[in-house]
Amino acid sequence: MSGERTQVAIVGGGIAGLALGHALGQRGVAAVVLEAGQRPGGNIRSERRAGWLCEWGPNGFLDNEPATLRLVAALGLGAELRPSSDLARRRWIVRDGRLRLLPARPPEFLRSDVLSVHGRLRVLLEWAQPARRGAGDESVFDFARRRIGREAAEVLVDAMVTGVYAGDARSLSLQGAFPRMRAMEEEHGGLFRALIAMRRAARARGDKASPGGPLGPPGVLTSFLGGMETLVQALACHLGERLRTDSPIVGLARGARGWRLEIKGGAPLEAEQVVLACPSWAAAPLLRSHDAELAAELAAIPSAPVAVVCLGYDERDLVGVVPGLGFLVPGRERSPILGTLFDTWLFPGRSPAGRVLWRAMLGGARDPGAVDLGDEQLVERVLGAFAGLLGLHAAPLVTYVVRHPRGIPQYPVGHPARLVRLDEQLARHPGLYLCGNSYRGIAMNSCIKEAETLAARLAGEPAAAPASADTP
Repeated sequence: MSGERTQVAIVGGGIAGLALGHALGQRGVAAVVLEAGQRPGGNIRSERRAGWLCEWGPNGFLDNEPATLRLVAALGLGAELRPSSDLARRRWIVRDGRLRLLPARPPEFLRSDVLSVHGRLRVLLEWAQPARRGAGDESVFDFARRRIGREAAEVLVDAMVTGVYAGDARSLSLQGAFPRMRAMEEEHGGLFRALIAMRRAARARGDKASPGGPLGPPGVLTSFLGGMETLVQALACHLGERLRTDSPIVGLARGARGWRLEIKGGAPLEAEQVVLACPSWAAAPLLRSHDAELAAELAAIPSAPVAVVCLGYDERDLVGVVPGLGFLVPGRERSPILGTLFDTWLFPGRSPAGRVLWRAMLGGARDPGAVDLGDEQLVERVLGAFAGLLGLHAAPLVTYVVRHPRGIPQYPVGHPARLVRLDEQLARHPGLYLCGNSYRGIAMNSCIKEAETLAARLAGEPAAAPASADTP
């Protein structure tokens, strides 16, 4: 029995699969996006309840990725963009049980209490540390300890890794998770030298925007008026019948003219090319019967489970809390939470008038069992942390708990070598591709950029010159 045919079948309707389907459509390539669940978008979901807008996953993206801005423009969403408020520049890190303001500019670092005097002096000596060019992969923590000292690695860098990956800096690959930091040492001999070179280059171009730094790329945190799901909904609308939800793949086989996909409850689909844009753990079972080695490699990519607790407060109960982006908690603090985002102060309109919405994160690689706790237990952990860190004892008006049991992919030391092996294994299967945040970047920007690049490849366009990494 022959089924429907298409040029490209995309398995997975997260942001990578949706963006790829759209990019292929723009190039005149017939593509179908197959999503196992009832709704597309993966962890990108914006839920509004009685005036409260809670993001299940990312609450924004940096506006420094041209591929994302091109997609936004193509979908006609430019007027929906909302940059974060100026308060986003004010953020904190917890050290020794207290919130410490993260310096926004280098001169402020000298007066900051985010590190001890010794810790700050050690950071300033980074320029004198020898470069280790051409060395093998190392953990983010080992790199940071080598360049800026143990204290800064345990406080600043650990907090950064917590905020981006909910991961463990001691196990994450520097090259895989933060290629920008690796490139700064490789190309310039150190982080300070790289910053100086980037600022000189920006001045020469007449660019007044910040070039970013080792702890973060340039760009303004940006969202949409109706939340991040605005982008997902627009992509789904443009794809129309080319997006099929409730279409789990239960079989994938090589055929005479490409690939055959067996769809639960539906007719089979034949495709010349297949892109597995689902998470690596979901792709692995589809390949186990005809390439156990490739399937095992995919299944071995770990993920960190994350629980999100949204809390709505009366703003009168938050007197004494300075508005800003929020705070992160390094692992050495032994806190039950990873950090908190002050969503309403970032993007006004996410709560009713006179109310403030916060989102606390728990779990991650530090405490993977947290996602198995009940809602009341998770809320109690958050409120206990707020009482100790902020002196906040007021009860929230609303609470809302979201769990992501396989939340964020992790790129452990050795991940770059795993990508090389995956490419070699995929070469045995012409017409089969991988795409998504399990591989070369977890951020939405990374997924959209990768989707655009892959779409050009599938459409037979010439390969573009590689660009330096701007996103973690």
